[in-house]
Formats: sequence, C-alpha cells, structure tokens
Amino acid sequence: MTFPRIDLLVSPPSATDLVLLAHGGSEASLEAPGAWRGAILRMWPLALAAAAGAPGAAVGLVRYRYRGWNGANAHPAADLRTVLDRLPARITRVLLIGHSMGGRAVVAVSNHPLVDGVLALAPWLPISEPLARPRGPVVLAHGADDRITAPALTAAYARRLRASGVPVALVSAADEGHALLRRSADWNALVTDFAAGTTDGLSLDPGRIDQLPHSERPDSTRYGVLDIAKARLRYRIRRGF
Repeated sequence: MTFPRIDLLVSPPSATDLVLLAHGGSEASLEAPGAWRGAILRMWPLALAAAAGAPGAAVGLVRYRYRGWNGANAHPAADLRTVLDRLPARITRVLLIGHSMGGRAVVAVSNHPLVDGVLALAPWLPISEPLARPRGPVVLAHGADDRITAPALTAAYARRLRASGVPVALVSAADEGHALLRRSADWNALVTDFAAGTTDGLSLDPGRIDQLPHSERPDSTRYGVLDIAKARLRYRIRRGF
C-alpha cells in the first residue's frame, strides 16, 4: 500500500461531517496492515455505532501504510494527517475515534483544522508523548484491566492536557482489557454518544474519572466477537475520497 487511504462504510452524498476511525497496530513494523487483522476488525462494530450516532455523516476507517508506529517516524499519525489534508472540500468537520496505537494517532493530529473532537480508546500514550494542542474536546477512555497499554499513563496524559486548559473527559471501564471485547455494548454506546455529540454528561473536573456505564447485556468476550462478525457482514467497503 503506497499511500494511506480511507475505507468508507457510509458515505451520504450530502455529508459534510466525517467520523474517521483509526485502528491499532504495533510498536515497530513496516508490514502492511491486512484487512483481516484483529486490530482492524475490532473497529467495525465501533464504526457501526458511530454511524448510529451520526446518521448524516460519512463514516470511514483509516488504512495506514504500515502496521507499526516506528519511532520518530510516527507513521500512523503522519498517515492520518495526510488523509485529513486530502479530504474533499465538502467535508468541513471531522470526529476522530482511535483504539490503542490509533488512539495515540488521533490525539497526535487533534490540532488539525478539520478536527472537532477526539475519542481515544485504550490509547497508547507513553510518558514521553508530546502534549497535543487539540482544537476540540477530548475523551480518553481505558479499561481498568488493560495490560497492553497503561491506564495510569492515560490518566497522566489527561492531567497534562487539563493543566494546559484543554477540556478532557477521562473514562474508566471496570473489568475490561485492551481489546474492549468484554463490554463491547458499553463501548458501542460511548462511541454512539460521542458521534452524536451527547457526551456532555462526562466530567471535565481535573480530579474526576467517570465510570463507563454498564448496559443490560452481560459482560462477555463472546458477545464482543459476535458484534465484530455482525458489523463486518453488514457493510460493504468502498474505497473513499
């Protein structure tokens, strides 16, 4: 894959808003990210949830050139910025949703003039991560049992952003790991609310961590996997923009 691109799931002809999802990856790899890798598949039900929250918007998945962040190259962030720079003129507002490495990427490009809000799920935010200058509100959400990326580092980054004057909501999910599969319905609800602009109930208090609400569906990785299968069968990918 020579250039980064968007795979469009939904694209109303009159859409001026775009909800763009960025998948996870690895610390270092120059391999192309295959469409059937778990990190990309995990984004499908989240994309479906975003479409439910923003029915008039286009919804797409970023496809990076490489699987890895790759040190100072920060390839996913560079690719995401390239995609944003190349959007058609009719797209005037973008919401970004990223998971894991994708969470790091969406935070890194949150100062792009088209970006109006960022939701980072289980983001990989190392202690040395440069402080972003987001143009819109930021929601950082992490599973309390994550052993791949550190909830404590996400909380530390949120404190740094809040100290700089950025409105940041911090959400913790009990009994949840990195893949966000045990409580898939709850994550879907958060994404739907974010896309709809109805996360105003989340606290911006510097000392506050909101708890991700539980839905009526029992926690189970099996349900999370079924959500992926259903979402993947529902949509046909269209090469976008």
